[in-house]
Amino acid sequence: MTVTVRRAETEADREAALAVRREVFIEEQGVPEDIEVDGKDDEAVHFVAIDDGNPIGAARLRATDASTVPEGTIGKVERVAVVADRRGEGLGRAVMAELESTAAALGLEELELHAQLHVEEFYDRLGYETTSDVFEEAGIDHVEMHKPL
Repeated sequence: MTVTVRRAETEADREAALAVRREVFIEEQGVPEDIEVDGKDDEAVHFVAIDDGNPIGAARLRATDASTVPEGTIGKVERVAVVADRRGEGLGRAVMAELESTAAALGLEELELHAQLHVEEFYDRLGYETTSDVFEEAGIDHVEMHKPL
């Protein structure tokens, strides 16, 4: 296994990340495509995990223009996904480490995410704190979580 986690700089990398998101959110979890592919991908920094040419993980980070992040800007972590047969191998942690490192380098001071309830503990172990009651998003229960960088 030679897993690479990187910022998705090429169109091929972005398509690979989207393929993971489609598999996990649309096919596995039944999220409608118009919610998953929400028109905000062009304003995001994308991340992809690849193993032997196969996409196995993804995430995106949204904020303002990455070249001019205003002081105090909070980044929004979204679409974190690992394909089902690769979960439990630390890939989610690796994707989040790359995302957080990039966010800090861009000058973001805090990250926010909406965690599905079944992964709230995962994010808690990464230092995120739950800041909301349970709410529904795309028909799935979530909580809002934050982490200072």
